[in-house]
Amino acid sequence: MSKSIFYHAGCPVCISAEHDVIDLIGHSNVQIVHLGNDKSKIDEAVRAGVKSVPALVTPKGNVLHINFGASMAEVIG
Repeated sequence: MSKSIFYHAGCPVCISAEHDVIDLIGHSNVQIVHLGNDKSKIDEAVRAGVKSVPALVTPKGNVLHINFGASMAEVIG
């Protein structure tokens, strides 16, 4: 993986964190995945170690959970 992946669910906490991440590392360095709109990516996020959103998965596979917005259980529904 060459880019970080930012997973979120579209809540205000997630959107605010998305803007901050883009400002910090640049849009070209991060793939944005809205799990509310693309539920097919939920399993991918869980396999990567995402426990809650918003979360940033680094190119080395580290998961950075940012300002708790929703648990993956809530995202899965």
